[in-house]
Amino acid sequence: MLILEKRHTPLKHRAITTASVALGTALLAGAAVMALYGANPLLAYAAMFKGALGSTFGLTEVVVKAIPLTLTGLAVALCATMLLWNIGCEGQLVMGGIGAAGVVMLFAPVLPSPLLLPAVILCGAACGALWAFVPALLRVWANVSEILTTLLLNYVAIILMEYLYFGPWRDPQGMGFPGTPLFPPAAMLPRLLDTRIHLGLVFAVALAAGLHFLLARSKWGFSVRITGHGPQAAGYAGLNVPRQTLLVMAASGALAGLAGAGEAAAIHYRLQEGFAAGYGYDGIIVACLAALQPRLIPFCALLLGVFIVGGEQLATTMQLPASISRILEGALLFGFLLGENFGRYRIRPARRIKGAA
Repeated sequence: MLILEKRHTPLKHRAITTASVALGTALLAGAAVMALYGANPLLAYAAMFKGALGSTFGLTEVVVKAIPLTLTGLAVALCATMLLWNIGCEGQLVMGGIGAAGVVMLFAPVLPSPLLLPAVILCGAACGALWAFVPALLRVWANVSEILTTLLLNYVAIILMEYLYFGPWRDPQGMGFPGTPLFPPAAMLPRLLDTRIHLGLVFAVALAAGLHFLLARSKWGFSVRITGHGPQAAGYAGLNVPRQTLLVMAASGALAGLAGAGEAAAIHYRLQEGFAAGYGYDGIIVACLAALQPRLIPFCALLLGVFIVGGEQLATTMQLPASISRILEGALLFGFLLGENFGRYRIRPARRIKGAA
């Protein structure tokens, strides 16, 4: 009989071990699925990485995917530092898109052009913050698990978005295509170097650096960690735990909302079907792979971007389902959890007690 035993001393190079186990698990799981479809896994992986990294278009698309993944990863990591789990980044991202589109639909005719884009970005972040603030209030006032409430609000946000672009915000000149009218040029986030990479990349990297500094080196970051690991002790020390909870959840929602505003203002230029692409859920994987460290999140977002873009290429070059990238993402998360447990526990045979039957 085998049992799990907690290690007395942490495993050396645990971070490297965890990352290696996660990546190895994902690649093995992907190879098994490819083999089931009759494809040679080595050729499929070669095509996948060539599609993502072998051309300028593939590389730029990886960066495009990494921008919202970085922001949603930061959103998850910020809450998790305080031992709160924000599973609602998908809904908060959608609300960010709704906020951005709402500014265009309601205020574009009256706002001066120089103010339109800042209003789009700020309103998107504010709508994401508001969507996260509701579960935070329920957590503070009624001790309702934020995992449940943030998850359920994802579906509410998506249904609200569909109602808007199928209903009152539908483009009358869209030829039956569900979506809002295109944003005017003044509401579009600038793209860089004639690619789809946009100014959101600068925001994402700057926010990752800023959040790393705040959590690692500021008094506020220390109070966030203390509040998460010992809320009662934090209260005795004079920290306002409810206010800290509300602030952290709202800031997390604002990061996800910013991702949604960026997708609306720089990629789609509207709300439309397919806007909710799963970046909010993928942010959980990014945050876990980065061990909740903001400085590592952009790099983990790039890794996941490679899997997403490469998976899309497999659909066209080898007739494999594009959803194989989702299998790889799930295997990455499973491998991360496996590696984390391997770093903290070891497997050993159970000791047999003398005289036991």
